[in-house]
Formats: sequence, structure tokens, C-alpha cells
Amino acid sequence: MKLSTRSRYGTRILVELAAQTVAGPMPVSRISRNQGIPVKYMEQLIRKLKSAGLIDSVRGARGGHTLARDAATISLGEIVRLFEGQSELVECVSSPTVCDKANTCRVRSAWKNATEALFKELDNVTIADLACKK
Repeated sequence: MKLSTRSRYGTRILVELAAQTVAGPMPVSRISRNQGIPVKYMEQLIRKLKSAGLIDSVRGARGGHTLARDAATISLGEIVRLFEGQSELVECVSSPTVCDKANTCRVRSAWKNATEALFKELDNVTIADLACKK
């Protein structure tokens, strides 16, 4: 599985917000500069993060973004599921009707186990864990 830039950059935005030492909302321009993410692309990601209830936005001269939840309650698994959509390594794990061999396939259970192991690990890493690492 190769993660898209949406998952990678979305995670970096959340880590940046969690690690900020300045009180109050963080402007898009500062996040963009610190993370090397183009502003236009970042705005798209922020909309998705906001609609998922992960960040809050404040308008105005002192506006910007903050985490909507405690960083310890936001997992990498949640972020990957948000941006990647399909959370299985292969589609037949959750939708056996896409393959006429799904019911007799000897490999499908291995893909299912690998998917579960991957997301178990991703769900055990939080934004707070990542924000604390140097």
C-alpha cells in the first residue's frame, strides 16, 4: 500500500498543530512554510480535516487552525481511512462480490490478516505520539 500525499500531508498538518508552542490558532501560511506544503493544496486538506471534526478554524486577523480534539485521540489509522477511503489492501476483503473467486480464494484471508495488522499498528500511533518525537 502506498499512501497518497493527502494522508502524508494531512498527518503533517495535524502534527504541526499538536506541536505548536504558540497559543491560539495557527495561520495557514505558517503551517505551509513549516511543512513545505503548498497553500492551495493545504487548504483542500484542511477542509477535509475540518469536516471530519479533527481541526477547528478561526477567521480574522488572528485566525488560523487548531486541533478540534486532543492529539492523543487522533490515530494515524483514522487519518489514513479519512484520506484513502478504502482501508483494505485489496478490495475483495470488504467487498467479496468484486471477485468471483472470493469465497474459494486461498489468498483472501492473508490479505485480510495483513490489512488488520496494518491498521492495528496505525491505530496505536497517535498525533500526540508523533508531536512529542524529535
